[in-house]
Amino acid sequence: MDLDTIRDVVQARGRADLDVLGGGTAVLAGGTFLFSEPQNELDRLVDITTLGWPALTEVPTGLEIAATCTLAELAGSVPGRELGAEVLREEWPGTRLFAQGCRALLASHKIWRTATVGGNICLSLPAGGVLAALTALDGVALIWTPDGQDRRVPLRQFVLGPGRNVLREGEVLRSITVPTSSLLAHTSFRKIALAPLGRSGSVVLGRRDPDGGCTVTLTAATTKPVLLDFATAPSDADIDAAVAGLDPLLWFDDPHGAPDWRRHVTGRLAREVCADLRAEDRRRS
Repeated sequence: MDLDTIRDVVQARGRADLDVLGGGTAVLAGGTFLFSEPQNELDRLVDITTLGWPALTEVPTGLEIAATCTLAELAGSVPGRELGAEVLREEWPGTRLFAQGCRALLASHKIWRTATVGGNICLSLPAGGVLAALTALDGVALIWTPDGQDRRVPLRQFVLGPGRNVLREGEVLRSITVPTSSLLAHTSFRKIALAPLGRSGSVVLGRRDPDGGCTVTLTAATTKPVLLDFATAPSDADIDAAVAGLDPLLWFDDPHGAPDWRRHVTGRLAREVCADLRAEDRRRS
């Protein structure tokens, strides 16, 4: 879609170029959502893809994923600029969730090569597959603030509700860091939708860390990612009780699934994910 209100596009070369954000100025990265509907309140875009951030960078605490990393780079369809995602998946089994999260999205290969990790996270939609995967892996967001400072927010605290998050006016998501413990974790993934190619109705992701701790993440069925933490791989009774104890207002309601259906299928998928985590425990014992 043409955005006929846009009068200026700034190609950012440094952090100072982001000072104009706010009001009628917005960030442009992949643009797959930005150009999908009218943006009548905007008259200027700041393109952050020209900042040259490496897609994937190994850091002492784990793996840093740039906000401008494309879905294709994250999933391994296109090698990263510094580290190939296919190699990362072999060395770090937790990165299998990268491709699974990307495939949970209803998107063509063209979108994969354009849409960005940061865009999917900042949209903060219940069906955000990349958001789901990186939240399940305990990713931490690095946010650039307008005063030149940095702040870090765990992704489990980033989303406030459908389309709402903790970003303030003028702030920019710079990257997500996934800790080494999550990269080394065993994972499990389940997804269901009302139609074979429809938007996800429920996505459940499991993570078993090297120390035995487990986290089950519920998304798509809920208004924001819900993380359930356990000391060990939970039994069916444990996960049933945890799901049943959630606030009823957390269950999302839209044409892609009613809350009661989402709650029911999420419970079934969560039991399957927990069975995978328990099976991994048996293999290791």
